[in-house]
Amino acid sequence: MTVAPWPSAGQSTCLHCDSFVTDRFGRVFGDESDRVHRCPECDTYARLTRGSAAGKDVEIPDPETSPGRHGGEVDV
Repeated sequence: MTVAPWPSAGQSTCLHCDSFVTDRFGRVFGDESDRVHRCPECDTYARLTRGSAAGKDVEIPDPETSPGRHGGEVDV
């Protein structure tokens, strides 16, 4: 039997959009409890790597509140 050197967080969904995320994504990008506040389904890589996945405010505009940003389409 193989035992992982860390316990499984069991947090397998994004707290913002409820999309599936891996435990590894939570360990790398999540908060101190490995919870994921934003994920690749609801945010951009630039924001995730600067802390949005951990629930931190970042200076890059949020694609949900800035229409047309980061490849999004403006609703007409």
